[in-house]
Amino acid sequence: MKHDEFTLYDLKVEVIASDKPMVCSHKEGDYFLVIGENLVFPQTTSFSMYSLAALLPLLPAKQRELHENDWMLSDSVIACPDPNCGARFKITRIGKRTFSHADCTVEDIYKGNED
Repeated sequence: MKHDEFTLYDLKVEVIASDKPMVCSHKEGDYFLVIGENLVFPQTTSFSMYSLAALLPLLPAKQRELHENDWMLSDSVIACPDPNCGARFKITRIGKRTFSHADCTVEDIYKGNED
């Protein structure tokens, strides 16, 4: 392992149903993948920009190693931001990849309290 490597989980974000009807454009089973910094959408899938806006802040944390007691590890079903919609979005870790710090940024590796 090189000194500047780190790992991230690949994610699958899938539309799942709940006991309420879906009133947005969601379809059960639609999904997208998160591979590194990329969102990968199957050709036949569309995704609401409002739902995507609600999900995006959670994805980088879900990609990283977390403490076993961290709620971010256990909570993986996210509600549609429309309170009238029954859609839910399940975030699942589907794999793991190794990245090189040098391949992702020109900044030096963080060494601590260097303000």
